[in-house]
Amino acid sequence: MSDACRVWCAFAPRRAGSFLLLASVVASGTALALTGDASSYRVMQKGRAFAPGAVSLRAGEAIAIVNDDGELVHHAYLDNPEFSFDIGEQVPGSKTVVYFPKAGQFTVLCGIHPKMKLAVSVK
Repeated sequence: MSDACRVWCAFAPRRAGSFLLLASVVASGTALALTGDASSYRVMQKGRAFAPGAVSLRAGEAIAIVNDDGELVHHAYLDNPEFSFDIGEQVPGSKTVVYFPKAGQFTVLCGIHPKMKLAVSVK
């Protein structure tokens, strides 16, 4: 995955700045990962699994990926020709919001626990 396709930010979003950044990311076809509370759905990482294991959303909506797995570190990422993201190592208790700007069927994986899979259907 090229650096141009990998967009992730680890900062608390500002309302106006987030909108402008999201608009530019949507236009470029990449995903955006932010820390914060602006999400449509919450996905937990616990017991070396995503819960729920599948979500459906509309283009432009977001999921909050929360590491609720005690002492385990996770590393959620998506590598897809349509768009991709890599949130890096996610320590227990942390949350990252990921916007899905395009329609499609996607599988989010954990780079540390290969059996972890999250099916995301975006309409």
